[in-house]
Amino acid sequence: MQVALPIDPNQCPLCGQENLCAMEVERASGVKQPPCWCSQARFEASLLSRIPEHARGKACLCAACGKGDAP
Repeated sequence: MQVALPIDPNQCPLCGQENLCAMEVERASGVKQPPCWCSQARFEASLLSRIPEHARGKACLCAACGKGDAP
């Protein structure tokens, strides 16, 4: 049986780099942030399907992965 590690909402679930999600920054700091870039983005289904199932809806992609610029 494979055990999923806890998801860090500050790390991209695809590449593991910081995702710099404005919503997470606001949640952690209590300081109002402008809307996150991802709130206006459209993601291809093929990109979203690459996110591990246990991480879906728990952490944002980084901008590079979201734009398809990362591996």
